[in-house]
Amino acid sequence: MSFADTLKGLFGKGKQIASENAEKVEGAVDKAGDFIDDKTGGKYKDTVDKVQDAAKKVIPPKE
Repeated sequence: MSFADTLKGLFGKGKQIASENAEKVEGAVDKAGDFIDDKTGGKYKDTVDKVQDAAKKVIPPKE
């Protein structure tokens, strides 16, 4: 098995795990954004919110 095949397999497994745990992953994204907002005093809140939304869009729906 080539290195590329190994990466494809890991990516597929990661998508499956993220899909099975979509609520937990979204919660982690929210928690990370809140942490950043807290540490920066909300200075970058709009940017953090955009990044959170983008991250949530790539989480595959539960199959």
